Amino acid sequence: MAVDDDSTTSRSLERGLAILSSFSESRPVLGVADLSRSVELTKSTTYRYVATLARLGYLQQDPETRKYSLGPRVVDLGFAAINSLEVTRVAAPYLQALADETGYTVSMAVLDGAEIIYVERRRSSRSAGGFAMTLDLHVGSRLPAYCTAMGKVLLAHQEPAVLRGLLDRTDFARRGPRTMTNREQLTASLARIRQSGVAVNDEELVAGLRSVAAPVRDRTGRVVAAVSVAVHLTVWSTTADAVVSRLERPLRQAATEVSNRLGYR
Repeated sequence: MAVDDDSTTSRSLERGLAILSSFSESRPVLGVADLSRSVELTKSTTYRYVATLARLGYLQQDPETRKYSLGPRVVDLGFAAINSLEVTRVAAPYLQALADETGYTVSMAVLDGAEIIYVERRRSSRSAGGFAMTLDLHVGSRLPAYCTAMGKVLLAHQEPAVLRGLLDRTDFARRGPRTMTNREQLTASLARIRQSGVAVNDEELVAGLRSVAAPVRDRTGRVVAAVSVAVHLTVWSTTADAVVSRLERPLRQAATEVSNRLGYR
Protein backbone atom coordinates (compact mmCIF):
# COMPACT_ATOMS: atom_id res chain seq x y z
CA MET A 1 0.00 0.00 0.00
CA ALA A 2 1.39 3.36 -1.02
CA VAL A 3 2.12 5.72 1.84
CA ASP A 4 2.44 9.49 1.82
CA ASP A 5 5.49 11.35 3.11
CA ASP A 6 3.74 11.49 6.47
CA SER A 7 4.19 7.95 7.82
CA THR A 8 0.85 8.22 9.61
CA THR A 9 -1.06 8.81 6.35
CA SER A 10 -2.10 6.18 3.80
CA ARG A 11 -2.33 7.67 0.33
CA SER A 12 -4.17 4.62 -1.00
CA LEU A 13 -6.81 4.97 1.68
CA GLU A 14 -7.14 8.69 0.95
CA ARG A 15 -7.64 7.96 -2.74
CA GLY A 16 -10.16 5.22 -2.08
CA LEU A 17 -12.18 7.48 0.20
CA ALA A 18 -11.95 10.32 -2.34
CA ILE A 19 -13.50 8.02 -4.95
CA LEU A 20 -16.34 7.08 -2.61
CA SER A 21 -16.87 10.75 -1.74
CA SER A 22 -17.29 11.57 -5.44
CA PHE A 23 -20.74 9.99 -5.36
CA SER A 24 -23.62 12.13 -4.15
CA GLU A 25 -27.39 12.37 -4.33
CA SER A 26 -27.05 14.47 -7.49
CA ARG A 27 -24.33 12.17 -8.93
CA PRO A 28 -25.31 8.65 -7.86
CA VAL A 29 -23.87 6.89 -10.93
CA LEU A 30 -20.37 7.55 -12.29
CA GLY A 31 -18.07 6.00 -14.82
CA VAL A 32 -14.31 5.52 -14.50
CA ALA A 33 -13.73 8.63 -16.63
CA ASP A 34 -15.99 10.70 -14.34
CA LEU A 35 -14.20 9.41 -11.25
CA SER A 36 -10.80 9.97 -12.83
CA ARG A 37 -11.60 13.65 -13.35
CA SER A 38 -13.11 13.95 -9.86
CA VAL A 39 -10.08 12.58 -8.00
CA GLU A 40 -7.50 13.85 -10.52
CA LEU A 41 -5.91 10.46 -11.23
CA THR A 42 -5.26 8.66 -14.49
CA LYS A 43 -7.98 6.35 -15.78
CA SER A 44 -5.80 3.27 -15.27
CA THR A 45 -5.00 4.19 -11.66
CA THR A 46 -8.61 5.09 -10.96
CA TYR A 47 -9.77 1.78 -12.42
CA ARG A 48 -7.51 -0.20 -10.08
CA TYR A 49 -9.02 1.56 -7.05
CA VAL A 50 -12.55 1.20 -8.40
CA ALA A 51 -12.08 -2.51 -9.12
CA THR A 52 -10.80 -3.06 -5.58
CA LEU A 53 -13.69 -1.13 -4.04
CA ALA A 54 -16.17 -3.08 -6.17
CA ARG A 55 -14.63 -6.42 -5.16
CA LEU A 56 -15.00 -5.43 -1.49
CA GLY A 57 -18.63 -4.39 -1.94
CA TYR A 58 -18.15 -0.63 -1.53
CA LEU A 59 -19.06 -0.04 -5.18
CA GLN A 60 -21.31 -1.92 -7.54
CA GLN A 61 -21.23 -1.92 -11.34
CA ASP A 62 -24.14 -1.87 -13.73
CA PRO A 63 -23.41 -4.68 -16.23
CA GLU A 64 -25.04 -2.76 -19.10
CA THR A 65 -23.68 0.77 -18.67
CA ARG A 66 -20.45 -0.39 -16.95
CA LYS A 67 -20.85 2.57 -14.60
CA TYR A 68 -20.64 2.42 -10.81
CA SER A 69 -22.76 3.35 -7.83
CA LEU A 70 -22.22 3.00 -4.10
CA GLY A 71 -22.48 -0.56 -2.87
CA PRO A 72 -24.18 -2.13 0.15
CA ARG A 73 -21.07 -1.96 2.32
CA VAL A 74 -21.17 1.85 2.17
CA VAL A 75 -24.86 1.86 3.10
CA ASP A 76 -24.10 -0.40 6.06
CA LEU A 77 -21.34 1.96 7.22
CA GLY A 78 -23.61 4.98 6.88
CA PHE A 79 -26.38 3.50 8.99
CA ALA A 80 -23.87 2.21 11.53
CA ALA A 81 -22.49 5.74 11.90
CA ILE A 82 -25.96 7.25 12.29
CA ASN A 83 -27.03 4.61 14.79
CA SER A 84 -23.86 5.15 16.82
CA LEU A 85 -24.61 8.83 17.37
CA GLU A 86 -25.45 9.39 21.01
CA VAL A 87 -27.99 12.03 20.09
CA THR A 88 -30.11 9.62 18.03
CA ARG A 89 -30.32 7.09 20.85
CA VAL A 90 -31.22 9.76 23.39
CA ALA A 91 -33.68 11.64 21.19
CA ALA A 92 -35.83 8.83 19.81
CA PRO A 93 -38.51 8.65 22.55
CA TYR A 94 -38.81 12.44 22.80
CA LEU A 95 -39.21 12.82 19.05
CA GLN A 96 -41.88 10.14 18.96
CA ALA A 97 -43.71 11.84 21.82
CA LEU A 98 -43.53 15.16 19.96
CA ALA A 99 -44.91 13.55 16.79
CA ASP A 100 -47.74 11.95 18.76
CA GLU A 101 -48.56 15.20 20.58
CA THR A 102 -48.64 17.37 17.47
CA GLY A 103 -49.84 14.80 14.94
CA TYR A 104 -47.13 15.84 12.47
CA THR A 105 -43.85 14.41 11.22
CA VAL A 106 -40.84 15.15 13.42
CA SER A 107 -37.27 15.00 12.16
CA MET A 108 -33.77 15.47 13.51
CA ALA A 109 -30.73 16.39 11.44
CA VAL A 110 -27.05 17.22 11.81
CA LEU A 111 -24.91 19.53 9.70
CA ASP A 112 -22.45 18.10 7.18
CA GLY A 113 -20.78 20.90 5.31
CA ALA A 114 -23.43 23.05 3.66
CA GLU A 115 -26.00 20.25 3.86
CA ILE A 116 -28.07 18.60 6.55
CA ILE A 117 -28.31 14.84 7.03
CA TYR A 118 -31.48 13.37 8.48
CA VAL A 119 -30.56 11.13 11.41
CA GLU A 120 -34.06 10.45 12.77
CA ARG A 121 -37.64 10.57 11.45
CA ARG A 122 -40.78 9.99 13.51
CA ARG A 123 -44.39 10.08 12.37
CA SER A 124 -47.46 10.14 14.54
CA SER A 125 -49.83 7.21 14.25
CA ARG A 126 -52.57 9.77 13.64
CA SER A 127 -50.58 11.85 11.15
CA ALA A 128 -52.49 12.59 7.97
CA GLY A 129 -49.67 14.31 6.12
CA GLY A 130 -48.34 12.72 2.93
CA PHE A 131 -45.54 15.13 2.10
CA ALA A 132 -42.85 12.89 3.59
CA MET A 133 -43.51 10.31 0.93
CA THR A 134 -43.68 13.01 -1.74
CA LEU A 135 -40.23 14.30 -0.81
CA ASP A 136 -38.97 10.76 -0.16
CA LEU A 137 -37.14 11.86 2.98
CA HIS A 138 -35.67 9.21 5.23
CA VAL A 139 -32.78 8.65 7.62
CA GLY A 140 -29.66 9.42 5.59
CA SER A 141 -31.36 11.93 3.25
CA ARG A 142 -29.48 15.13 2.53
CA LEU A 143 -30.85 18.59 1.83
CA PRO A 144 -29.26 22.03 1.42
CA ALA A 145 -29.03 23.76 4.78
CA TYR A 146 -29.92 27.27 3.59
CA CYS A 147 -33.53 26.47 2.64
CA THR A 148 -34.57 24.19 5.50
CA ALA A 149 -35.62 25.08 9.05
CA MET A 150 -33.19 22.62 10.62
CA GLY A 151 -30.41 23.75 8.33
CA LYS A 152 -30.94 27.39 9.26
CA VAL A 153 -30.85 26.52 12.96
CA LEU A 154 -27.55 24.69 12.49
CA LEU A 155 -26.04 27.41 10.31
CA ALA A 156 -27.13 30.12 12.77
CA HIS A 157 -25.02 28.59 15.54
CA GLN A 158 -21.78 28.29 13.57
CA GLU A 159 -18.81 30.53 14.28
CA PRO A 160 -18.72 33.52 11.88
CA ALA A 161 -15.67 32.30 9.96
CA VAL A 162 -17.12 28.81 9.59
CA LEU A 163 -20.47 30.22 8.49
CA ARG A 164 -18.80 32.38 5.81
CA GLY A 165 -17.04 29.33 4.45
CA LEU A 166 -20.26 27.31 4.35
CA LEU A 167 -22.15 30.10 2.58
CA ASP A 168 -19.29 30.41 0.08
CA ARG A 169 -20.00 26.78 -0.85
CA THR A 170 -23.77 27.28 -1.10
CA ASP A 171 -25.58 27.54 -4.42
CA PHE A 172 -28.51 29.79 -3.57
CA ALA A 173 -30.89 28.17 -6.04
CA ARG A 174 -34.62 28.79 -5.79
CA ARG A 175 -36.12 25.56 -4.46
CA GLY A 176 -39.57 26.79 -3.37
CA PRO A 177 -41.70 29.91 -3.89
CA ARG A 178 -40.16 31.65 -0.84
CA THR A 179 -36.53 30.47 -0.99
CA MET A 180 -34.02 33.04 0.27
CA THR A 181 -31.62 33.36 -2.65
CA ASN A 182 -29.90 36.49 -1.35
CA ARG A 183 -26.91 35.80 0.90
CA GLU A 184 -27.24 39.02 2.89
CA GLN A 185 -30.92 38.36 3.54
CA LEU A 186 -30.14 34.84 4.75
CA THR A 187 -27.30 36.06 6.97
CA ALA A 188 -29.62 38.57 8.63
CA SER A 189 -32.23 35.84 9.12
CA LEU A 190 -29.62 33.54 10.71
CA ALA A 191 -28.69 36.29 13.19
CA ARG A 192 -32.34 36.53 14.27
CA ILE A 193 -32.58 32.75 14.56
CA ARG A 194 -29.48 32.67 16.76
CA GLN A 195 -31.21 35.11 19.12
CA SER A 196 -34.68 33.52 19.10
CA GLY A 197 -33.59 29.88 19.03
CA VAL A 198 -36.27 28.93 16.48
CA ALA A 199 -36.19 28.81 12.68
CA VAL A 200 -39.12 28.69 10.28
CA ASN A 201 -39.18 27.28 6.77
CA ASP A 202 -42.11 28.92 4.99
CA GLU A 203 -42.25 27.14 1.60
CA GLU A 204 -38.53 27.72 1.10
CA LEU A 205 -37.70 24.09 0.28
CA VAL A 206 -40.82 23.15 -1.66
CA ALA A 207 -44.26 24.64 -2.27
CA GLY A 208 -46.81 23.85 0.43
CA LEU A 209 -44.36 22.78 3.13
CA ARG A 210 -43.79 24.67 6.37
CA SER A 211 -41.64 23.58 9.28
CA VAL A 212 -40.37 24.91 12.59
CA ALA A 213 -37.01 23.88 14.06
CA ALA A 214 -35.09 24.28 17.33
CA PRO A 215 -31.51 23.43 18.33
CA VAL A 216 -30.24 20.49 20.39
CA ARG A 217 -27.16 21.17 22.53
CA ASP A 218 -24.59 18.85 24.08
CA ARG A 219 -23.11 19.14 27.56
CA THR A 220 -20.76 21.92 26.43
CA GLY A 221 -23.59 24.01 25.02
CA ARG A 222 -22.58 23.35 21.42
CA VAL A 223 -25.47 22.91 18.97
CA VAL A 224 -25.06 19.37 17.65
CA ALA A 225 -28.42 18.76 15.98
CA ALA A 226 -31.76 20.33 15.17
CA VAL A 227 -35.31 19.06 15.61
CA SER A 228 -38.21 20.10 13.40
CA VAL A 229 -41.96 19.64 13.07
CA ALA A 230 -43.22 19.83 9.50
CA VAL A 231 -46.71 20.63 8.23
CA HIS A 232 -48.08 20.55 4.70
CA LEU A 233 -50.68 23.06 3.56
CA THR A 234 -52.88 20.23 2.32
CA VAL A 235 -53.15 19.10 5.95
CA TRP A 236 -53.29 22.46 7.71
CA SER A 237 -53.91 25.50 5.52
CA THR A 238 -53.03 28.40 7.77
CA THR A 239 -50.44 31.12 8.20
CA ALA A 240 -46.81 30.51 9.12
CA ASP A 241 -47.35 32.54 12.30
CA ALA A 242 -50.18 30.22 13.33
CA VAL A 243 -47.97 27.19 12.74
CA VAL A 244 -45.26 28.67 14.96
CA SER A 245 -47.77 29.69 17.62
CA ARG A 246 -49.12 26.17 17.92
CA LEU A 247 -45.90 24.13 17.51
CA GLU A 248 -43.16 26.25 19.08
CA ARG A 249 -43.84 25.32 22.71
CA PRO A 250 -43.88 21.51 22.32
CA LEU A 251 -40.96 21.72 19.91
CA ARG A 252 -38.82 23.76 22.30
CA GLN A 253 -39.73 21.42 25.15
CA ALA A 254 -38.68 18.33 23.21
CA ALA A 255 -35.40 19.93 22.09
CA THR A 256 -34.68 21.01 25.68
CA GLU A 257 -35.39 17.52 27.02
CA VAL A 258 -33.02 15.95 24.49
CA SER A 259 -30.37 18.57 25.31
CA ASN A 260 -30.74 17.88 29.03
CA ARG A 261 -30.31 14.17 28.43
CA LEU A 262 -27.06 15.01 26.62
CA GLY A 263 -25.87 16.85 29.72
CA TYR A 264 -26.75 20.43 28.81
CA ARG A 265 -27.84 22.65 31.68
